[in-house]
Amino acid sequence: MNAVSLPRRRVRSGFTLIELVVVIVILAILAAVIVPRFFGRTEDAKVSNAITTVKTLDSAIDMYNADTSSFPPNLEALINNPQVKGWNGPYLKNQTNVPLDPWGHTYVYKHPGDGNRDYDIASAGPDDKNAPIQSWNLTGSK
Repeated sequence: MNAVSLPRRRVRSGFTLIELVVVIVILAILAAVIVPRFFGRTEDAKVSNAITTVKTLDSAIDMYNADTSSFPPNLEALINNPQVKGWNGPYLKNQTNVPLDPWGHTYVYKHPGDGNRDYDIASAGPDDKNAPIQSWNLTGSK
């Protein structure tokens, strides 16, 4: 028996340039659609965090006032005793410092507040100028 010699096929290894370009284009389209959604969610999460912290500070100030019959001179007084009679803190548990807002700025505390409010608490927001999160504009706050 004579063996018939068949031509050998070249084994293909790797990808062609067109296949690589198609994959890169698909990945770029997915990134253009998905990435902005994540950035929007990040900012929403920061706003929610700031609102929660303002409400927590609001409650801590109310507890301070209930114990001392006065409002704190600053937010630090919620953690460290300012030598006020009746102080029963710390009013911010597990904190050694007053928390910063999610953008790294200090919360603004003002006593007395504007417009006949006892006090105001606000976050300066991402630009440290406008105060988009204000205790007096939150539902359930003073």
